[in-house]
Amino acid sequence: MTVCKFGGSSVADASQIKKVKAILDSDSKRNVVIVSAPGKRCRDDEKITDLLYKCNEMVQNGGSCKSMFSTIEKRFLSIADELNVDRKALISQLEEIRCLIDAGSGADYAASRGEYLSAFLISQYLDFEFVDASDCIVINSDGTVNPYSYDKIRMIVDNSKKKGFVFPGFYGSTEDGVVKTFSRGGSDITGSVVARAVGAALYENWTDVSGFLSADPRIVEDAKTIDTISYNEVRELSDYGASVFHEEAIAPVMKSGIPINIKNTNSPEDKGTLITPEGGERKLAGVSAKAGLSRIKIRKLMLFKKHGMRHALLTMLHIFGIRPSFSLYGIDSIVWFYDSRMASESVLAAMCERLKSEFELDEVSVDHGHAILGVVGSSVPSDGSYIRAAKALEDASIPVSFLNYGSSDVSYSFGIAECDRERAVKAVYDALFR
Repeated sequence: MTVCKFGGSSVADASQIKKVKAILDSDSKRNVVIVSAPGKRCRDDEKITDLLYKCNEMVQNGGSCKSMFSTIEKRFLSIADELNVDRKALISQLEEIRCLIDAGSGADYAASRGEYLSAFLISQYLDFEFVDASDCIVINSDGTVNPYSYDKIRMIVDNSKKKGFVFPGFYGSTEDGVVKTFSRGGSDITGSVVARAVGAALYENWTDVSGFLSADPRIVEDAKTIDTISYNEVRELSDYGASVFHEEAIAPVMKSGIPINIKNTNSPEDKGTLITPEGGERKLAGVSAKAGLSRIKIRKLMLFKKHGMRHALLTMLHIFGIRPSFSLYGIDSIVWFYDSRMASESVLAAMCERLKSEFELDEVSVDHGHAILGVVGSSVPSDGSYIRAAKALEDASIPVSFLNYGSSDVSYSFGIAECDRERAVKAVYDALFR
């Protein structure tokens, strides 16, 4: 059995969905499908999920989402008409969803309805069984998947008379049955969960690129496709900003060792990138850089002498809505990097004041405009490439705020200014991959 996940670009309109059907028809083992909400049809278009978030915002601000939701209705009905799918059931679903969003069902419910409607429509087109993810995927309070989900999915598939199944991606439910979403891009996670549950031989992740590239093609035009890559390398590259595959989607398939193939819906004949437990023979996989980061610097003499200090500081950050993604430690200091969108300046000022007073810190400060560049590959611990990468950054007159080497078996990273991100990626790529 092959589990296939199709991203937003793959289901953006009727012509794309017809490509999905052709791909499924070409291999009888492709009978379990996960779909995202329709993505952009062109550069100036809006993703359905973004429109649904706007609908929820309108309701939270005391209004109705009816005018905004009409755009969503028109798009789904247009797709249904082009696919010759009966609109009656779809119209009923659309009306119920709009009413529930207007009634204040919340951001998670609203955002999840793009995937729900996409799967509902596509299941009718394919004559597959529609499986609502909220009926079988339980998401814990920390965002992880409850193991009971695997049994529930397996039971649904095993006991069905249908030979094909369509699951909406991106969401599940809490133990209390309330709709809950994964982070953006979470349809990849749904695909991995379903693949593990049904014991798939292969998980195909269909998108609009022919696999993982060794660098962002918008920065390095001739970046090469990676033939084979390991689970760990994918997680690291994704963490450094490579957006082809969600880093958390590796976890469900890791124990089962299910290979993942990143494929292109628009060029299904392309080989793509195969993700396996051990990866390929090549030494370096790729370079990527994540921008939009802010930095928190904390200093206190004998900082770590007090038991539980780091945990207590992190707890305080979480109270103010900040969850760091990168960490550096000194004998008396901590540096944390986090997504700059997590907090406003007023929230940061209040947080710094509370941190300093409550923990008697010598220094606490926040600044913005940071990026972290990562180089990933199986040879990283021993190949000395970090020296060449550092030299390339120096030659390009790109200041480095830190070098993190040795904390990972498959990567190292440099702190750089956000404004230097593209130049840094080009410089390091030229030094290591040409």
